[in-house]
Amino acid sequence: MRISLVSLIGAAAAALALTATGAQPSAVAEPSVAAAGGKIDLQGAVNVRDIGGYRTYDGATVKSGKAIRSDSLEKLTDSDVQKLGTLNLKAVIDLRTPAEVQFAGADKVPAGVQKVARPIDDTGLFQQMLAAIQSRDPVKQEELLGNGKAEEIMANVYRSFFTDDSRAKFGQTIRDLAATDRATLYHCTSGKDRTGWLTYVVLRAVGVPESTARQDYLLSNQYRAAADAKLREQVKQAGLMQNPDLLIPLQEVRTEYLDTAIAEMEQTYGDFGKFLTQGLGLDGGTLVQLRKNLVN
Repeated sequence: MRISLVSLIGAAAAALALTATGAQPSAVAEPSVAAAGGKIDLQGAVNVRDIGGYRTYDGATVKSGKAIRSDSLEKLTDSDVQKLGTLNLKAVIDLRTPAEVQFAGADKVPAGVQKVARPIDDTGLFQQMLAAIQSRDPVKQEELLGNGKAEEIMANVYRSFFTDDSRAKFGQTIRDLAATDRATLYHCTSGKDRTGWLTYVVLRAVGVPESTARQDYLLSNQYRAAADAKLREQVKQAGLMQNPDLLIPLQEVRTEYLDTAIAEMEQTYGDFGKFLTQGLGLDGGTLVQLRKNLVN
């Protein structure tokens, strides 16, 4: 899949910028708007949320302390790890590719928490994009990302959620969420695309209205905005990109990206229910158990 290109590009650009300038990462202001979905404030990750608290069609509530979505955990401070240790975590499921983990670092998790590597593959596009940024060539960067090219990359990312390998890994993660007696945290690099799609599917699968699941998906823009803007500033200051705004479509989640995945789902499977069973391989018993485990 083409995921690591998009999810790693920000981290890569930031690392290159910091290397070039000798600067250290600075603190990022927290978003001021209160979010649904139970944000968990950490110093080393900006998009960590308990998905509990959402209401279902029949008036039930998604349980807190069961499913936590996140960006990557390699930058957690000791106090962050201690805070995670209070959440009764059973497992942390890492959807990053080996290349992402090698580049950014392994997750930092509390002692005794199971670490599960469940990588969603990429197609090597990350290296091409990284080379373009390292080239400091604004013409090449514009050719790759300008005039809607970055949006096309993102559309392809969301279509690639439906490869056999990706569907198998999304499905297995949902089975894990159905079976766990404690909390499970799952994440990719930015916590917005793979993690966002998975959370959208889980919320809908347990009866949360589509419009609510969509709002949860879009919250990544709120929580990532300050950090992403800081990254673009660093890239420009380091002389890596004259126009770092070319990165914005890669950094954001957008309604049209989610709609691309939904259109692919409907075209292939007909409706959401068939996607759960035929696409993700979830049987009726698993879906019943998922709701029982995640919903009060």
